Amino acid sequence: MNPTSIATVSLSGDLAEKLAAIASAGFDAVEVFENDFLTFDGSPRDVGRMIADLGLRIAAFQPFRDFEGMPEPLRARAFARAERKFGIMNELGAELMLICSNVSPQALGGIDRAAADLHDLGALAEKHGVKVGFEALAWGRHVSDYRDAWEIVRRAGHSSIGLILDSFHTFARRSPLGPIASIPGDRIFLVQLADAPQLEMDVLSWSRHFRCFPGQGDLPVADFVRAIEATGYKGALSLEIFNDQFRAGSARRLATDGVRSLIQLADQIEPTLPPRAHCLGVEFIEFALDEETAHELANLLSALGFRQTGTHLSKAVTRWSQGGINLVLNTEKDGFAQSHAIMHGPGVCAIGLRVADVGQAMARARDLRIPSFEQPVAAGEMQIPAIRGVGGSLIYFTEPKGDLGHVWEKEFVASAEAQASSPALLTSVDHISQSMDYEEMLSWLLFYTALFELERIPQTAVADPAGLVESRPIISHDGAVRFVLNGSQAQRTLSSRFVSEHFGSGVQHIAFDAPDIFAAVDAMRAAGLSFLDIPENYYEDLEARHGLDPEFIDRLQEHHILYDRDGEAEFLQVYTHVFAQRFFFEIVERRGGYSGFGAVNAPVRLAAQAREARPVTVPRPLREL
Repeated sequence: MNPTSIATVSLSGDLAEKLAAIASAGFDAVEVFENDFLTFDGSPRDVGRMIADLGLRIAAFQPFRDFEGMPEPLRARAFARAERKFGIMNELGAELMLICSNVSPQALGGIDRAAADLHDLGALAEKHGVKVGFEALAWGRHVSDYRDAWEIVRRAGHSSIGLILDSFHTFARRSPLGPIASIPGDRIFLVQLADAPQLEMDVLSWSRHFRCFPGQGDLPVADFVRAIEATGYKGALSLEIFNDQFRAGSARRLATDGVRSLIQLADQIEPTLPPRAHCLGVEFIEFALDEETAHELANLLSALGFRQTGTHLSKAVTRWSQGGINLVLNTEKDGFAQSHAIMHGPGVCAIGLRVADVGQAMARARDLRIPSFEQPVAAGEMQIPAIRGVGGSLIYFTEPKGDLGHVWEKEFVASAEAQASSPALLTSVDHISQSMDYEEMLSWLLFYTALFELERIPQTAVADPAGLVESRPIISHDGAVRFVLNGSQAQRTLSSRFVSEHFGSGVQHIAFDAPDIFAAVDAMRAAGLSFLDIPENYYEDLEARHGLDPEFIDRLQEHHILYDRDGEAEFLQVYTHVFAQRFFFEIVERRGGYSGFGAVNAPVRLAAQAREARPVTVPRPLREL
């Protein structure tokens, strides 16, 4: 694996905070962004010592702008600026300066002119014992393609002048990767990496606001690195990210994400890690509760058709089951669940995933720098392997083989109700929806897709009455496991209030599959359950949009069920009321291979939940006052 590096511009905080995060994450080197250096209250030697003391080296000092092709007297000033920067680099201990192609309207074109400028700059750099790397900006005035940049470097013909290649600028220009292989690896001085979502917008805005780590966007970064490898390049792979979410996030979390992205990128190119964990299904969902809320939740689960099927051998923990669904209610006074409940209130503290090979899953997690979790267990109890997940929650792993395939028999005493054979209203966990700070969404997207065989579904923006919520589904190829990640920049959306009012990210709702949603709702109503109220206007619009049979529309409305269709595939969904102002359940029926999540209905659901949270009084007409 090539040495790893990251530009300080990629992270939030001051220079000292950024460098500490970069070193802690395990990077080998750092690109010092000039603005971070200029705002630091210390000398270049202080910065150099700080970097060296952290065990890092400087991959580059950057950027140096508007150099090549300038007319006099601007050309002379550019050389004077460069010489001052070389002096600073000598004090910093930096050996490479990055020059990006000129964007000044005063710049003159011509490859020979630019090559002559870089040759003369190379002679000046050599006197200072440093080197210069030339990079083509995708929006450069005369040089915007790496092939032109390489031709300029080649014609400059100076050993102190080399090329810098950047994945974002290459893909933004839709430049072919094939010609990279013809560039000698020793003439490439640095390789910068960035991913990005595929957006239709001007390149400069795309670059300045939406870059992300490899594996978080849509660009084929692995293909770019394969092209680089063909040159024989052995230098650093350096992350350079401009992103508004990154600037608002935790420097340490983002630095760790950066290392994780490079690890999984290297594994894509030449697999050395255990394979991504193959998810077979959701084994259980565990709730951390006090005794009062546990009793209330038990009543709700009973109405949903669940039965208490087991009691833990030694802990205040019960198992509730239906079909292939297992829910665990934990009211222990000590341990992780209790700590989670104190911090976040009643809610999901852990998810159990059934995977093909637990050992491989845990080994890959370790290689990706994902923290594991253990807590003391009593004699005879099982230590179920676990890692840290969203909001400090846990993800446990079980598997079909060995002891981990018999958790329920070994850890729980079956109740009499476990032997009952009544038909299940609900059969499996359809999806788990997690709300988080908007700035964390890319982090958890990388976490899930780097560790598990989960694929990304395009992100959608959903209208909440208080603002937009970004929603990103990730699913296994067979639909056995589905997560939906939600985040919002608006402070009063349901998603944002979930995070802020309960001190952190977590599971906001759980969807269960029903073989017959109408029968399920009827049975649940008979057990005393009511559902989220949906306005009549929705059903009138539904009839107009889909041309459904009026009797079917009446039936949907009577059961408070929402409807979506994709071709001939249909999706029906209904929601419980929010429990303990924390989470809620959804019941879905998928027909004909429907693969979505009813995104078109989300604004209706969010508005209904907002009304329940804050009832609206319709004002009386003035004549009645």
